[in-house]
Amino acid sequence: MDSLKQLDERHRKFVEERHWQKHQSPKNLAMALTAEVGELVEHFQWLTVEESWNVSGKKKEAVAEELADVLIYLTRLSSELGVDLVAAAHEKCERNEHKYPVEEFQDGDRRPHEYKDRDKY
Repeated sequence: MDSLKQLDERHRKFVEERHWQKHQSPKNLAMALTAEVGELVEHFQWLTVEESWNVSGKKKEAVAEELADVLIYLTRLSSELGVDLVAAAHEKCERNEHKYPVEEFQDGDRRPHEYKDRDKY
């Protein structure tokens, strides 16, 4: 499987075979996505910054599983809403490139929330 569309089709089939489609509303998918993000966060809770960069072994496997859950619910939600997730992400990147001009961040010390956009979006 090498595309979000293929992943979504695989999971859609999984859902249909189990007659779970009635539970796949955007509201429920968004809530499930939020729950999975929470489960992902739990793996990093209480780690130092350095430890968070170096997860390995069973912990890395668990993180990968939660990331997969997040991706599955995200692709299902976008599919149910008719949103091309890749196109939307590219559009968001373009807006961010304009909103946060590279020349404003050359010192490497400013964070996005510290920059006040001159051209309000």
